Amino acid sequence: MANQDYVSRTPAKNKKKPRNGKRAAKNANVLTLKTKLASLILVILIGAFSYGLWSLKTDPSTKTPLVESVKTVPAQKAINKRTALPELPKEKWTYVKNLASKEIEVGEYKVVEKGPYKMQCGSFRTQKQAETLKARIAFTGLEAQVKSVTGKSGLWHKVFLGPYPRKRLAEKDKHKLKRNNINYCQIWLWR
Repeated sequence: MANQDYVSRTPAKNKKKPRNGKRAAKNANVLTLKTKLASLILVILIGAFSYGLWSLKTDPSTKTPLVESVKTVPAQKAINKRTALPELPKEKWTYVKNLASKEIEVGEYKVVEKGPYKMQCGSFRTQKQAETLKARIAFTGLEAQVKSVTGKSGLWHKVFLGPYPRKRLAEKDKHKLKRNNINYCQIWLWR
């Protein structure tokens, strides 16, 4: 079998066939009639516009210029208007005058620190669990303490950080712990 060259061959043209099998009628006469009618209307409009311009040019009433009398102002009145300034309008607002005479009251305020804060991160039954959490906190760069407390339900080992002089410092460390997946830390007043 011989190789065929499809590149040099021109593609076949698609012939559109009507759906019902009949050929479409050409509307050549209608298009030419519409074109003739539009061009006739255009010629009539151009002619009417030209005639209107010509009639305005040749009409004698449009040739005479309009003249109006100019009123002269006496020289003395003009000079008085230039030198005399109008009176200043009365101000509607009085805040400018009030600001000049305003006195500011200065109060003395005392900032009271509530006290040192501590942050507790866990409370466990066994010492081993508390030491594990303390080690995880040490990996974040913070130092935690473990305190054993006897409560109503037995011995508890609490892991806490602190003391912090301000609550904002404790919150800063709390966010650092959260970024390292150590959650559920609570900030309390040191008691």
